Formats: sequence, C-alpha cells, structure tokens
Amino acid sequence: MSTFTDYQPLRRMGWPARAEAWMDARGKGAWIAAMVVGFIAFWPLGLALLAYMFWGKQMFRGDGCGRGARRMRHTGAVRRSSGNTAFDAYKAETLRRLEDEQDAFEAFLDRLRAAKDKSEFDQFMDDRARKTDADGRDHEDGTDEDAGARQPGSAPA
Repeated sequence: MSTFTDYQPLRRMGWPARAEAWMDARGKGAWIAAMVVGFIAFWPLGLALLAYMFWGKQMFRGDGCGRGARRMRHTGAVRRSSGNTAFDAYKAETLRRLEDEQDAFEAFLDRLRAAKDKSEFDQFMDDRARKTDADGRDHEDGTDEDAGARQPGSAPA
C-alpha cells in the first residue's frame, strides 16, 4: 500500500528521475518499448535512450539475464546442500557425469569444426593446384598469353 510519505521523495525528484524510477519499476521491456517509440517519434530521442541504456548500464542491471549470471545462479543452487546426504551424493554424481558429457560433446564439436576447416582448406589447395597446372601447361607449349592480342607483323612490347 502506498502512503503519502512514500510519495514525498518522488515529488522532490525531477521529472527525468521520476521517469527513470517509473521505467525501472516496469523492467527492461519498458525501456525497450520507450526506445522503439523514441525512434519512431523522433530518431534522436530513440538514439539517446539507446545510449543511456548502454552507458547507464540499464541493459545489464537487475536480474542479470545474461548467460554468465544464469550460470552463477545455477552453480549457487548446485553447491547448496539439501540436507539429505544420499540425494546430495546422487546429485553431485549426476552433475559430474553431465559435465563430462558436455566436455566430450564440446570436444566433438571442436573436432568436427577442425575436420570441416581441413576439408575446405584441402579443397582450396586442390583447386589452386589445378589452376596452377592449367596455367603452367599453357606456357609450356610455347604460346604466349598476349599472342592473340598482337597483330601479325608487329613487334612484341
């Protein structure tokens, strides 16, 4: 429940600070919607909101929806004990097994990428060798590439 005393600090704040507090209370979606409306209404306003969101750290503050923040929350939950030692041992073993499977899968993906890169490089080298061989055979038969460009009886350049 809001009281008159809760409203007093907001009245002392300027309108930009009140607008920021209002937007913060509604989350990142409100900031993004305001930015889109700003771009539609007057593009410098949208650009200013975008800059404020990045440099004011609005996009990175709060619940931290980034990948690293999720991982940190997850590891915090993993390390907490449930109080049941049998379950904790099972959970630790399962998580260790899943981490091993993830490492093995990431290693597989690395090998797959390396094999793809190698096959593409080998194909490039084969194409280059064929082109070089074809160019070399043209020069070995005694013909000159510019021979067709010269007229009969003219001196070579």
